Amino acid sequence: MSAHSLSLAEASALIAAKRLSPVELLQDCFTRIAAVEPKLNAFIRQLPAEAMAQAREAEAEIASHGPRSPMHGIPVGLKDIIDLAGHPTTCHSKHRLDHVAATDAVVTSKLRAQGAVFPGKLSTHEFAIGGPCFDLPFPPARNPWNPGHHPGGSSSGSGAAVGGRMLPAALGTDTGGSIRHPASHCGIVGMKATYGLVSRRGVFPLAFTLDHVGPMTRTVRDNAMLLNAIAGYDAGDPGSMATPAEDYTRDLNRGLKGLRIGFVRHFHEQDSVASPAVIAALEAAAKLLAAEGAEVRDITLPKLEQFGSVNRIILLSEAGAIHEHWLREAPGDYANLTRRRLLPGMFVSGPDYVQAQRQRRVLVAAIDAAFQDVDLLLCASSMEEACAIDDRAAVELTYPRQARTPFNVSGHPAVSVMCGVSNGLPLGMQLVGRNFAEATVYRAAAAYERAAPWAAMAPGL
Repeated sequence: MSAHSLSLAEASALIAAKRLSPVELLQDCFTRIAAVEPKLNAFIRQLPAEAMAQAREAEAEIASHGPRSPMHGIPVGLKDIIDLAGHPTTCHSKHRLDHVAATDAVVTSKLRAQGAVFPGKLSTHEFAIGGPCFDLPFPPARNPWNPGHHPGGSSSGSGAAVGGRMLPAALGTDTGGSIRHPASHCGIVGMKATYGLVSRRGVFPLAFTLDHVGPMTRTVRDNAMLLNAIAGYDAGDPGSMATPAEDYTRDLNRGLKGLRIGFVRHFHEQDSVASPAVIAALEAAAKLLAAEGAEVRDITLPKLEQFGSVNRIILLSEAGAIHEHWLREAPGDYANLTRRRLLPGMFVSGPDYVQAQRQRRVLVAAIDAAFQDVDLLLCASSMEEACAIDDRAAVELTYPRQARTPFNVSGHPAVSVMCGVSNGLPLGMQLVGRNFAEATVYRAAAAYERAAPWAAMAPGL
């Protein structure tokens, strides 16, 4: 097996056993990047010289003292709204082409301290909201399963790089589903952890009360390992929560026996009717979870439309506050689509924002009440497979057809894992847990991953 095909956990174990060097791993990743990046546009900026110096330093340290952590020598890509000291954080926008980060984001700093290697900055939708766009300084990332299709967004480059086997892991951000969307479309694992578990300091904001930073990997174990590396309280992030340190890999082998899973059927059967392929995949997943020992029962939450409306008002209001200066002074420097998505935020009233935040509490309480009877929720991610990337009408139609935003509104941890294939493209489902119950979410996702055939599948690039 080529080094670039190794999972994070496999590569980490081989590095610790001194059977694989970080230099060899990085070299093979760059060979893979050279082969498939022209088709996928996952990178805004590659950093081969700097990354190779980091890999050589890791190799020497591991040879003499052993690895600092499971992340030592592992290449990790950064969505280009996450600061990497000494390099531009462009946000995929003309507005930020000359902005150079003076310091690392907290998540970058944590990974650097643990010996991770940074091969480059990854494509995003402009400011994590507008995309895919073709009128920006950088082309949009494409789907590794079919480059003519949308990879999901806004962490599009992260999804393409990990799904395309260019990197074992990447960080993305999620305000309305932007980790889980590309995870679903690119056939990988993406976790939006509990709001406040991972610091956002040094990450360009989209909406202060909805933003999350999280791991994107090929396997559930890899995802839990990467969350281990980046989770933790940060006094400099007003949304950060002080919680005890955990090992999110601890329950990965426990199986499903004793877990109660609430299947939120109405999201995809009534609220936003999914494609037949998605409906069939979710039914099969529910049956497999039950066969593996879980108790699966139907459960009802507020309608998707209620979550979507609250998310939209809050996101647009907060994004409008962030972008007000540029929207007034240099609106032409945005892509057309980004400008159209941001401008409504300038017209949401204060009372509308307050009422949305009040309604948010009602919705959060409804989910919390559901967790009195179940341990996890199962629901759709996207309602169909990825559409063609250059079909603007299809993108606009399918983008809101999803069940991810409820858990940005509520803040609960939600992971997307592959659950099927339709027309040669991956399908994803979500498992959702109580606040700070990421270990339980991973436990169920890992059991499903072992029992299902999808983890062994890869794009044919």
